[in-house]
Amino acid sequence: MSTRSVLLVEDEPLIRLVLAEALIDEGYHVSMGSNVLEAIGVIGRNRTFDALITDVDMPGGLNGLDLASMVASHAPSTAIIVTSGRAVTEGLQAGWTFLPKPFGVEGLLQLLDERFAGEILPANDFGFARAS
Repeated sequence: MSTRSVLLVEDEPLIRLVLAEALIDEGYHVSMGSNVLEAIGVIGRNRTFDALITDVDMPGGLNGLDLASMVASHAPSTAIIVTSGRAVTEGLQAGWTFLPKPFGVEGLLQLLDERFAGEILPANDFGFARAS
């Protein structure tokens, strides 16, 4: 069971709800958005997230890679998992995990468990940029 917080950004409602339910069942605190602008609004209201799970292709002018880059620049220790139904080779940064769709919920949970294994760190704060 986890007490970590996750920002889940997925434009497909059914996928978003299934993933959120699985994460909540595992004890994650989940906030959701259906596009990048909604996600930025969520970050503005709740500045602490340990992980970002984002789809690449979403409606609007910005995509999931844009969001992941913003998050990585303001909270570099945030775990970033990028998902897509197409092969994504451009735009991924070192340390990010690409998870191709379709994927099983268990695979996602295992990725998060591996990322946070043994860590007892507080949640990341998007309000402060960390020095490299």
